[in-house]
Amino acid sequence: MNTPRTSDAPVPDDTRTPPVTVLGLDFVGLVVGLLFFAWSLSPSLIPRDWLYQGLISGITAVTGYGIGVLIAHPARRWIVPHLTWWRRRHTVRKVAQVLAALLVLVMVVAALLAAADRQNEIETLMGMEATSSFAYLRTGLVVAAVFAAVLFVARGLRRLARAFAAFLGARLRIPVPVAHVVAPLLLTVLVVVFVDQVLLAGSSKAANLVFSGDNNSTDPGDAQPVEAERSGSPMSSAAWDSLGRQGRAFVDGGSRAGELTAINGTPALEPIRVYAGLESAPDTAAQVDLVLDELDRTGAWDRQVLVVSATTGTGWVNPVAADAIELMYNGDTAIAAIQYSYLPSWISFLTDGSAAEAAGKALIDGVQDRWSQLPEDARPRLLVYGESLGSQSAEAAFDDVADLRSSVDGALFVGPPNSNILWRSLVDGRDPGSPEVLPTYDDGLAVRFAEDAQNLEPDGRPWLEPRVLYLQHASDPVVWWGPDLLFTRPDWLSEPPGTDRVPSMRWYPIVTFWQVAGDVMRGTSPPVGHGHNYEDLIPHGWAAIAAPDGWSPADTAGLVRAIEGTAPTG
Repeated sequence: MNTPRTSDAPVPDDTRTPPVTVLGLDFVGLVVGLLFFAWSLSPSLIPRDWLYQGLISGITAVTGYGIGVLIAHPARRWIVPHLTWWRRRHTVRKVAQVLAALLVLVMVVAALLAAADRQNEIETLMGMEATSSFAYLRTGLVVAAVFAAVLFVARGLRRLARAFAAFLGARLRIPVPVAHVVAPLLLTVLVVVFVDQVLLAGSSKAANLVFSGDNNSTDPGDAQPVEAERSGSPMSSAAWDSLGRQGRAFVDGGSRAGELTAINGTPALEPIRVYAGLESAPDTAAQVDLVLDELDRTGAWDRQVLVVSATTGTGWVNPVAADAIELMYNGDTAIAAIQYSYLPSWISFLTDGSAAEAAGKALIDGVQDRWSQLPEDARPRLLVYGESLGSQSAEAAFDDVADLRSSVDGALFVGPPNSNILWRSLVDGRDPGSPEVLPTYDDGLAVRFAEDAQNLEPDGRPWLEPRVLYLQHASDPVVWWGPDLLFTRPDWLSEPPGTDRVPSMRWYPIVTFWQVAGDVMRGTSPPVGHGHNYEDLIPHGWAAIAAPDGWSPADTAGLVRAIEGTAPTG
């Protein structure tokens, strides 16, 4: 028997409009996710193979899906129920499902095929082998896998939040609306704490364990030096076994006096290379003291040039940078460096950039303080070198350009990270009309920027001593990646591209951030002269800021040839 509904019977809540779904996925979220996916296939700074592209696109697509769901939820609750045509929502849902399925199929295939051509555009510009369009279709499988994995975790967290809200309502008598707000907030805090204190801290410790083992290894061909002018030698206070893998490579690397003599045709001095590893002393201050003792022991203060090299994360000193200055001065040089981490630069940058800055400042301050006490006419030319995270490490020793130029005799910074404070102040303060990709600061009077050797040719403008030079490629993601990319179009993507960035690259909110973040991980994959590879330009950089008296363009060309014949790569 049917019972008539009384006036106090519950009324269905029409404000809870069910979402249109396709294969269990929210329709609006799917549309926004597909849009992000298509954007992610657009060209970026560095060519990407199908597998790496799949990882980047998968993360980007699921980010777009989440944004779409967040947009759709309040719209369905407060806007859609007031639309009269929505009364036929069941029919709309079925039509939308068919259209969305066709849209997914057509859009994915078309976007993937077009993406291969876009990647070929970058590869051609950089002289790399072209990508197969058919092979790039495999990217779709990787995107689907990444999307499914992230979505599974997200939905699991959502179910957990709902269960937590139910617990708060049932056990603690918290009003349901309040519980559904408090539960996600508390869960978010717990997830952040877990990621920060467990995953990141744990992975950082694990990375330190992994890379500390690598630090204790020695590259094939490296052996303890016998020259007194090198740390790690039998005469040195810095023990060979304490220098770390990169430190051992540095002190054993480069040309000896006999080789320099043969290359330059005049008697050479034995180059001085001093270094302190993480295990050479108990802390940074003790490392600096050890380096100063080594400079004293080797007679470095009597050399023509003294270079303080700020290292990258693992303690790496670019062998081309060291070899070039030694060849230029025929061994009448000293180079000093310390190690501050076991981790590669990109991990150090994300987990402990402050260690790089502290180490760079301590070393440069220590050497500069001792150097400044020497008579001006009896002390070496003091130069600072920093590459990648090493440039951030070196910059930390100076308040501004005036402080830098009053403290040393020249500085060469290579591939500076976008977060470098001094670099950023110069780029932001560039001359009006000057492009961000290759800025001009104060008409190049003291500081200059270069992306190739042509930028360093004499142009008639005065360049006062001491000189400061930044080398940066238009295609170097380390230089251009930063959090501002999330929601702001940078100047370098609004102005004409540099020499090795494709004009078809565009800025898309959030998506470009992930694209360039992915590029950072592969910044050294392109050939020399592109991306984060500067080996061909570093000798020109030294010649521009620190050439000996009487140096000529022909000498620079000879230096480049000598480097190509003697220096190891990367």
